[in-house]
Amino acid sequence: MTSEHRGDYEELVDEISELLGAPATLENRDFELIAFGAYDSEGDLDPSALDPVRTRSILTRRSTAAVRAWFEGFGITRATGPVRIPPTPEAGVYRGRICLPVRHRGVVHGYVWLLDDDPGPSGRQLSAAMQVTTRIGALLADEAQHGADLSRELRAVLTADRDWQRDMAIAELRTALGPRADGLHTVLCVAPWPTADPDDAPSVRTMPGATALCTLPWGASSQCVAVLIRLRSADVLTPATTAAARLLERAAGGSGPAEGTGRAPTGPGSHGATTSRGTTGTSGRPTDLTSPGPTDTTSRGATGGASRGAGAGAGSAAAGLSTPRSGLAELGTAWWEASASARAASAEPRLGPVAQWASIGPFRMLTALPPEVARDPAVHALLFPVHQELARTAEVYLDCAGQAARAAAELGIHRQTLYYRLSRIEKLTGLDLDDGEDRLLLHMALKGARLARSQDIGPSG
Repeated sequence: MTSEHRGDYEELVDEISELLGAPATLENRDFELIAFGAYDSEGDLDPSALDPVRTRSILTRRSTAAVRAWFEGFGITRATGPVRIPPTPEAGVYRGRICLPVRHRGVVHGYVWLLDDDPGPSGRQLSAAMQVTTRIGALLADEAQHGADLSRELRAVLTADRDWQRDMAIAELRTALGPRADGLHTVLCVAPWPTADPDDAPSVRTMPGATALCTLPWGASSQCVAVLIRLRSADVLTPATTAAARLLERAAGGSGPAEGTGRAPTGPGSHGATTSRGTTGTSGRPTDLTSPGPTDTTSRGATGGASRGAGAGAGSAAAGLSTPRSGLAELGTAWWEASASARAASAEPRLGPVAQWASIGPFRMLTALPPEVARDPAVHALLFPVHQELARTAEVYLDCAGQAARAAAELGIHRQTLYYRLSRIEKLTGLDLDDGEDRLLLHMALKGARLARSQDIGPSG
């Protein structure tokens, strides 16, 4: 993490560790590790004395969506004082915790954590530690405000309607970034984002290499996240892919509990229903929080016939990366590439979950076309739900360059069944699949329709 206040955080966490006589760690509201305090006690710092959840948090500098949901289930997002969380060995939490919420003007910005051992800190010690958390909260709020200001400038560049407006906005962003503006950058788009609440927007501080971040409209009723990321080399995209993975995991896990509700997120990242006692599985017993989550944001996505013709799914987030560029002059073009790549990854799982502009093939052209391209009169009838299997068959056949044996194998059908379906497709569309131009029309129209459906703007059939 790069932060002008990093030294201050470490000093304040050390101060809390001394006050409480126990090692403390500071995480932001997204459970990203910011600092951990030094404390002279070999027993407390020995990894064998910790539990898997705490060890993983320290070693990886972050927690999973399931861990976040578990601890938020104890009401830490709305607490104004220390919260004690009992040990739960069956969930991988072998030792109890004390959580000190870090707030500023009523808003939670992070958490200070320490292990809860007998006899534990006294009420007076905890009160003194809470006073230190107010100073930490002021620093975190200051950084959040700085990020918000830069968000305004990045948003102005990406939403400019005219060239001269974009030029002015780029000049303002360049001034704000200073020397960093002239370096090598890529733009990341993650869409859709699960909430439009500004307080739930991610922070530049938690994104490796990020120089600016903002949220933007995505379609008629959704949001997306745009991130400007510094690179040292055009061939090393690790900062961008790491940032994408973090944002995708957060999008999959939901936006977290609303202030005052105490409800943890549900969905793929929550590992089951969350009650006041934390996350439980279908058996009613707590889930092991050290197990890998069901959402692997680093995988390449499904391959093979089952993935063709099916997008990422309604509401599933995908990410796109632009071609790296030096400076900010082509930031508008870079944003177009990133958002188009995210659309392609949403429509075609094999490209994602993080698609690069250079790798999306025909979608580079399709994303530049209006949605009406999917409504060609010859192909329209094939797009009705009743003909979904025929549409999939046509696309797989054309993806396989018209090779019947390959297409039948990928579809898992007999070659004669394939020929029968192809004849039905020709009758339904009036196209000749032995004609190159007819094949091109059908192929592009099918992919264009899937691209439109991934944003809920395609033909309803």
